[in-house]
Amino acid sequence: MEKTWILVADSSRARIFTAKTPTSPLNEIQTLTHPEGRLHAQNLTTDLPGRQAGNANHSHHALSIKTDPKKQEAIVFAKHISQQLDAARKNHSYDQLVIIAEPAFLGLLREHMSTTTAKLISLELNKNLSKQGPDIIRQHLPDILPKATQ
Repeated sequence: MEKTWILVADSSRARIFTAKTPTSPLNEIQTLTHPEGRLHAQNLTTDLPGRQAGNANHSHHALSIKTDPKKQEAIVFAKHISQQLDAARKNHSYDQLVIIAEPAFLGLLREHMSTTTAKLISLELNKNLSKQGPDIIRQHLPDILPKATQ
C-alpha cells in the first residue's frame, strides 16, 4: 500500500498529515514552525536602509533592500521544508505527496523542491488551510486521494 503525505503550509508553519487509505481521515504526524514568517517586515530588519553620499551637490540616496524581508524569510522556510521532504523521500517515509499552500508560498515550494520529490506530487491546492483542523482540511481534498503518476 502506498503511503501518502499531505503537506499543509504557509510562510510560518507546515503540517504533515497521513491518510491510511485514499478515503480515510487525516492524521497529523509532524509540525514545522518558522516564527520569523509571522513577523512584520519592520521587525525583520534591524535598521533603516543605509545611506550613500551622492555627487558634489551633497545629496544622499537611501539604499534599498534587494529582497523584501518577509519574502526572504518565506524563501528560507520553503527551502527548509523542501529539504525535509527530500530527506523523508530518501528514507521512503512516503510514496506520494499532496501539497496545500497559499499561492505565493506554493510557488516558493515548487521553486526549491528537488525534481525527484516533485515527481511524487499527486495533487496541489493553492489554499491557505494551515490553521484549520484535519477534518476541515480533508473536506478540501477529493473523496478519494489521487495517486501520483511518475
